[in-house]
Amino acid sequence: MTIPVNIHTEFHRMLSRDEKEAQLGQHSHVFWFYGLSGSGKSTLANSIERKLIESGIVTKILDGDNIRSRLNKDLGFSDEDRLENIRRIAEVARLFLDAGIVVLTSFITPKRELRSLAAEVVGKDDLTPVYVHASFKTCAARDVKGLYAKATAGKVAEFTGKDSLFEAPDEADKDWVISTESQTEERSADELFSRILPLVKKT
Repeated sequence: MTIPVNIHTEFHRMLSRDEKEAQLGQHSHVFWFYGLSGSGKSTLANSIERKLIESGIVTKILDGDNIRSRLNKDLGFSDEDRLENIRRIAEVARLFLDAGIVVLTSFITPKRELRSLAAEVVGKDDLTPVYVHASFKTCAARDVKGLYAKATAGKVAEFTGKDSLFEAPDEADKDWVISTESQTEERSADELFSRILPLVKKT
């Protein structure tokens, strides 16, 4: 993207990310939770945030529904709007990253293209994709938001996993994978926390 000639950035005069991390005593990073609606992304993010806070880590959760209710309320669920949704939130995540904060995002992010975009905006070394796995059948049975019932009744267009494709990761993606279908929320949160804390806590 070309920067207009009348835009003059001020990044060079601001405190650096290293200085912010030193102030907070932590390493900033973005953990991008993705998966089907109802897979447990938001639940895990909230649980892990509490564990990190108790360990002295400064965090920020960016949740899909919250973002779409405010910042991205002008966007729908077409391929183009999903792309812009992820681009915007990745830019927001990068702002928190530069402030030295550990970011936990919770977005369906159904396609590799979208996940690649997020990694490109944030920086591949600064973003860890976390696939929260639960099958469409399991998520439909949970239906915590009533969306699957609405989708079955034809009241939700372009519903991910039904009308719109969800691309699960493969081994080549090297994403973290956590299954909320085969283990409890508590065990899933503990497992992820044990991997996250060593990456973000300065010794």
